[in-house]
Amino acid sequence: MVMDKLGSSLQDALKKLVGAGRIDEKTVNEVVKDIQRALLQADVNVKLVMKMSNHIKERALKEEVPSGMNPREHVIRIVYQELINIVGKSADIPLKPQKIMMVGLQGSGKTTTTSKLSRYFQRKGLKPAVVCADTFRPGAFQQLRTLCEKLNVPFYGEEGNPDAVGIVERGLKELEKNDVLIVDTAGRHSLEADLIDEMEQIHEVAQPDYKLLVLDGAIGQQASEQAKAFNDSVGISGVVISKLDGTAKGGGALSAVSETNSSIAFIGVGETPDDLEKFEPDRFISRLLGMGDIKSLIEKAEEALTEEDIDMEAMMRGRFTLKDMYSQLEAMNKIGPMKQIMQMLPMGGMGVKLSDDAYKVTEDKMGRYRVLMDSMTEEELLNPRLIGSSRIKRISMGSGSGPEDVRELLKYHKMMQNAMKGLRGGKFNMQKMMKKFGM
Repeated sequence: MVMDKLGSSLQDALKKLVGAGRIDEKTVNEVVKDIQRALLQADVNVKLVMKMSNHIKERALKEEVPSGMNPREHVIRIVYQELINIVGKSADIPLKPQKIMMVGLQGSGKTTTTSKLSRYFQRKGLKPAVVCADTFRPGAFQQLRTLCEKLNVPFYGEEGNPDAVGIVERGLKELEKNDVLIVDTAGRHSLEADLIDEMEQIHEVAQPDYKLLVLDGAIGQQASEQAKAFNDSVGISGVVISKLDGTAKGGGALSAVSETNSSIAFIGVGETPDDLEKFEPDRFISRLLGMGDIKSLIEKAEEALTEEDIDMEAMMRGRFTLKDMYSQLEAMNKIGPMKQIMQMLPMGGMGVKLSDDAYKVTEDKMGRYRVLMDSMTEEELLNPRLIGSSRIKRISMGSGSGPEDVRELLKYHKMMQNAMKGLRGGKFNMQKMMKKFGM
């Protein structure tokens, strides 16, 4: 998950509220200290952290607990709201025909982000096309053309031609029949005068509806300086934070941008073309706190699946048979990596953490599971509790597998079943709390 360490630290801090006998000033102070430590380690500005800490303390100790909510839920709701305030609002990039200009420094991940953005619009049913105006970096043309070809996205560029402005003019005319035209401009090692001049000329020719600045999440608090500099120079509509999955400083980058006049439009959450997400502050913080992100999960499912692929009602009831588990694992593989999907589910007990083994369900392993289940009776598939030692022996012989393979399948099914129970709540009902939060 994006910012795994920060999310884990915040969840650990809030667990103290779940285990506390009562919520008093001492408990609130302890939780706030843990939150401070987590945010500072993520490179969030000290002043922002202290300001948020004071808000949490003041609200937790002085605000009246709303009707229908207990003190623990009230404090967690306050933390949730204050964290959303830190990352700020999102920039709204609508799903309609438009022209987008990509800007940023060299090494920010701008070219890869351009291809991911084209894939984002493609998934939403629009026809994107890309113009390569990066004539400065060697290899930029080949890289972007290859990425676009893999996605079947129309591409225009002129390898070896240094006239970026002319390329944009001709490219936009060539690709004008497409819905979303994305122009990838050149970057530099710093915001130099010639870069600003070229961006201004391209802007004049392209007349983009939106200008997106790509920032590397690893720069942390420095994101504030870059966002201000680009905004002052050419004006930007929103920021894309790239490489959030591979840095511990992502919190600093997110919060730093919110301090400027800019806002975040998208975040890069992985290496595949589909790993670009529209930034939704409430959903993002919900995932960080282990409350899941059902809205995004449903959106991903709608994009990737047909009605025959998965029984959503079976998934949401939090309990399923071996047959259910297999069909859902196949469907989830279409949506995205298992770890990413499971972290969109609200887990009971403030973030049930599955081991890495639970996420590494490969196609080969699922194929082995299929063979094992083919050797089971209908009764066993619907009620795995019936499978004892004698049945394990019969199933393993019938499938050409070892008894340990059958036990592995049963163990995995049990683990997934326990995790899915979080959908229905438990001692600490996350689904109920999400409704109270208006999520």
